[in-house]
Amino acid sequence: MKPRVLFVSRERFRLPLDGAQKRKWDAVGGAVDHRVLAAAPAGSLTADARFRLVGPARPRVLDGALFYLLLPFRIARELREFRPQAALVQGVHELVAFLAARSLTRTQTKAILDVQGDWHEATRLYGSPLRRLLNPVNDAFAPLAVRGADAVRTVSTQTTELVRALGVEPAAVFPSYVDSQAFLERRPSPLPERPRAVFVGVLERYKAFDTLVEAWRRAAPRVPQAVLHIVGDGTMRDRAEELVADLPAQTEWSERLTAEEVSAAMDGAWLVALPSRSEGLPRVALEAACRGRAIVGGDRAGIPDVVRHGENGLLVNPDDAVQLAGALVRILSDRAYAAELGEAARRTGEEWGVTPTEYAERVRALVDSVLGDGPPGG
Repeated sequence: MKPRVLFVSRERFRLPLDGAQKRKWDAVGGAVDHRVLAAAPAGSLTADARFRLVGPARPRVLDGALFYLLLPFRIARELREFRPQAALVQGVHELVAFLAARSLTRTQTKAILDVQGDWHEATRLYGSPLRRLLNPVNDAFAPLAVRGADAVRTVSTQTTELVRALGVEPAAVFPSYVDSQAFLERRPSPLPERPRAVFVGVLERYKAFDTLVEAWRRAAPRVPQAVLHIVGDGTMRDRAEELVADLPAQTEWSERLTAEEVSAAMDGAWLVALPSRSEGLPRVALEAACRGRAIVGGDRAGIPDVVRHGENGLLVNPDDAVQLAGALVRILSDRAYAAELGEAARRTGEEWGVTPTEYAERVRALVDSVLGDGPPGG
């Protein structure tokens, strides 16, 4: 029989699922009997047979606070009704809520902490500056959550080192899901004639979007034929609006694209920019590698696991707009160099790529190891 597994995260899902998300969760459903507690974007459905989502709160500033305040009660309801044998909980804050709910319901569900990034940055590099007031609380609760989990899964060298520093050995280490059908199954497209860069991610400080905006203002005059395509939304959307207004011929902005559309946007570019200050394992960099595109990445956290400087991309200081501008100009002004880096990136993507079934099998192996039904999934 398939084990019952509850997945808990702050991620936003749009129902009904399609594309990459549907392929992923269909495969997971073949491996485990699952229920998902997460969030939904505005205007989307909030429930189906497997998903229990909550839409954004108004005013927007209260959205995160209300999500976490109500999360223990939502988890408790699922523990009573769904009766999962294990829960895969993404993030230390979500795990604190889970442990509270498990204590409240007096259930025995195993807690698997899914560490996708550096928890120290959650209140430092994301959202409103007011979140920084929570730094002491964040730093105090995170170690308790890591040590309180029944098992921990990490995704990269950086996240593994984080938990080992607290005396915890991961039960499994494997990367986040990258949709192989959308990004890897097709051969890379030739570079387009016009040089383009694409940024895919939330418009937040931890993605160094502020540095990218300043860097593009510096780089654009040096590569007058080049275009920067921004894909994403976030609290720094005003900077995206200003950049489009100031450089309309060299800046485009899409607030949301499907996986297939992101793949097409990468095919239409010479490079993918990911100058993040913090990434557990950079999924966007892996997707870019699968599409055979050079990557300009921040020299922090898990990005150097994927980006090898001068081989498949360039690494830069995410706080240095001058250095980032130089890297963008270096690639966007040299088609042959962009193609050379892209070819090496494709080989990196092939090394990291997994099918939905392979990803689901890793999840099942992890759950089985925690429940005592098999060896840990590496």
